Amino acid sequence: MLTLTKIKVGTRIIVNDEPFVVLFSQHSKSGRAGAVLRTKLKNLKTGACISKTFQGADKIESAVIETRKAQFLYSSNNRYFFMDCSSYEQFDIDAVVIGENTKFLTEGTEIDILYFNEYPINIELPIKMEFEVTEAPPSIRGNTSDGGSKRVVIETGAKINTPLFIKTGDKIRINTQTGKYAERANS
Repeated sequence: MLTLTKIKVGTRIIVNDEPFVVLFSQHSKSGRAGAVLRTKLKNLKTGACISKTFQGADKIESAVIETRKAQFLYSSNNRYFFMDCSSYEQFDIDAVVIGENTKFLTEGTEIDILYFNEYPINIELPIKMEFEVTEAPPSIRGNTSDGGSKRVVIETGAKINTPLFIKTGDKIRINTQTGKYAERANS
């Protein structure tokens, strides 16, 4: 069981028999009132976000989440299909649950799958991933009024803001947690 002081951003907990990850936490104590913890939680099974306030004496159960390596195979009808790298078992996860991470999945990508009670519930991408730029508008000399960036399309179809020097065919690394350009990859 976890106390309020142990609950930080990224902590995985159980609320109403469902696994959640803490996205935001704010601890406060005022005067004679007891300590409270205001949190924003994301359900790891459904992707839904909720706000929850915990009181000082509350004990919160830690969620035991197992990770296993899997390979992304393909997507069809808002379902994403994966293969467990050790057992070669195939399974699928709904696009709503995966959320924004769908724009960083390419066929053959190896990722971590989160398991709760032996059931695959979500995915966890590497922090930085490499992609090829498929479309990039030409850079126009002196075009720095917008901060010196342009919008390019990567191989998954996602649109990313990059520096002006990036062109079609370049390989770039993207921070999957923020969805932003990180650096040019070595060719």
